[in-house]
Amino acid sequence: IAGSAEEDYVETASRLNGTSVDMIELNISCPNVKEGGASFGTSAASVEKITSVVKKASEKPLMVKLTPNVTDITEMALAAESAGADAVSLINTLTGMIIDINTKRPLLRNNTGGMSGAAVFPVALRMVWQTASKVKIPVVGLGGITKWEDAVQMLLAGASAVQVGTASFTDAFAPLKIIDGINNYLDQNGYKSVSEIVGKVEPW
Repeated sequence: IAGSAEEDYVETASRLNGTSVDMIELNISCPNVKEGGASFGTSAASVEKITSVVKKASEKPLMVKLTPNVTDITEMALAAESAGADAVSLINTLTGMIIDINTKRPLLRNNTGGMSGAAVFPVALRMVWQTASKVKIPVVGLGGITKWEDAVQMLLAGASAVQVGTASFTDAFAPLKIIDGINNYLDQNGYKSVSEIVGKVEPW
């Protein structure tokens, strides 16, 4: 769920009470209109506040989706955790820009926009690795996962699960191929469960 003010998040979360929805993912990369347009996810204080009010309004498990456009994403993850988040997911899109060299104007009317896809994967992987060692709640890894090897890297970095977005736009079967690849990797390396490889990266 998303919103431009706290009230939007609270209202949407409340409406989902009593439904068959299993979990709410809180997109806090949205601009907070009442606070001059700054993203809800760019300060630990605002992350803690928005997470807390939604957690109180909702009877569903809450996962907070973190923006990478911060100095230290682990601070945001810790803030979400302290406010009651049941999990964090990361990363959302990186802020980028493209300019039309003929019109000399940005291609996007907002001038900048969110960049996703394979190019953001190394950034996402690094942030998942950093975050997983700091929080006790599950970390869900996303951002640029296009093949099963990417997903395995995320798991090794500490993600308990992964999400696939942009890759599905170019290949609707990408998630299924990734699942098959993960299963083959587990079989070939003698693992019985994904949980056996979560966080097993061995840093130098």
